[in-house]
Amino acid sequence: MARHIVDLSVPLQVGIASDPPSMLPQIDYVAHVDTAAAMAAMFPGMRPDQLPEGQGWAFEQVRITTHNGTHIDAPWHYHSTMDGGARAITIDEVPLDWCIAPGVKLDFRDKPDGYVCTADDVRRELDRIGVALAPLDIVVVNTAAGRAYGQPDFLDRGCGIGREATLHLLNQGVRVTGTDGWSWDAPFSATARRFAETGDPSIVWEGHKAGREIGYCHIEKLSNLEVLPPSGFTISCLPVKIERASAGWCRAVAIIEE
Repeated sequence: MARHIVDLSVPLQVGIASDPPSMLPQIDYVAHVDTAAAMAAMFPGMRPDQLPEGQGWAFEQVRITTHNGTHIDAPWHYHSTMDGGARAITIDEVPLDWCIAPGVKLDFRDKPDGYVCTADDVRRELDRIGVALAPLDIVVVNTAAGRAYGQPDFLDRGCGIGREATLHLLNQGVRVTGTDGWSWDAPFSATARRFAETGDPSIVWEGHKAGREIGYCHIEKLSNLEVLPPSGFTISCLPVKIERASAGWCRAVAIIEE
């Protein structure tokens, strides 16, 4: 049986619209010729020109948040408590069996930007693809944001998953979800307009805040979801282990046995 691996991660990249301006990553690239003297200095008596072609090592100085690039959010990101009052777990405490599990893809690319998906939307899509969720399935949502990554309007694209829809998944044992949008929730610009109209604070980050009731993780800024089948694959999204952190970067992949 052949194994096909689909990369679901975006590269950590500068110069594109991937996050709000205050959160954009910064990367300084240090070339081989720039480090030859420092490398030679570690070996007394060596001259930089004695290194092969006078080259040292290349490295990068990176200034990022734990929410840049493809990453998995821990329950601590959403609130200080989960499961009705227990301390929310941080990314280094997330059970690893949550992060390698069968995947299910919901296709919501037809939903307008800013739309908040409901439990009925989830039920209808599961019925359409003929999937019954099992505990610890990883559910990823393909939205219109996927093809807009890096474009000026990326932060405003795609639908979000509301509190009701999120809890519908969590009540079936799902503990990791994912989206190709900037956020599991609807774009902030759309939520701000709705809040201005309604004055209802419960709509702000409602999908995230569902984690107060049932602790869960989700992956943000996924890619290539459109090439996945609705089911029949495994997702691996092991997070980098950062002590007491609200999130960790991950190289999310889908593994398809063919």
